[in-house]
Amino acid sequence: MLAALEQTLTPLWELIEPWIPALVGLGVVMAIASTFAIPWLIVRMPADYFTAPRKPDIDRGVLATLVWLLRNALAVLLVLAGMVMLVLPGQGLLTILIGIGISTFPGKYRLERAIMRRSAVFRSANWIRRRANRAPLDYPAADHH
Repeated sequence: MLAALEQTLTPLWELIEPWIPALVGLGVVMAIASTFAIPWLIVRMPADYFTAPRKPDIDRGVLATLVWLLRNALAVLLVLAGMVMLVLPGQGLLTILIGIGISTFPGKYRLERAIMRRSAVFRSANWIRRRANRAPLDYPAADHH
């Protein structure tokens, strides 16, 4: 059984091995960037961000559409970086939450609230706000939809 597992994992390792330095480097860069960007964003969000009702704006002009595209491209990068940070250095869940926060898609607000209801994420975000002398975030109640 151990030989079969080794036979299965060896080709996978050979595929990933050349990318390890780049992945570790990316993880370190993301950890440093998230050290500054995530607190900056968390401190600036309103305390009721996760409890206030939201209604996305769908009527867009050309410039607004371009901004929407750039915003969502950045959001995808942040979510992917957050996923990488789940296994490499960095604040993975908070980075994913910020990526989701700047994006627009159906079900976004339910997903944000579900992530923020994780006690470690909620405590971390409020710890950042407390250090910046900001009011704590309101705890999002469970969605019953």
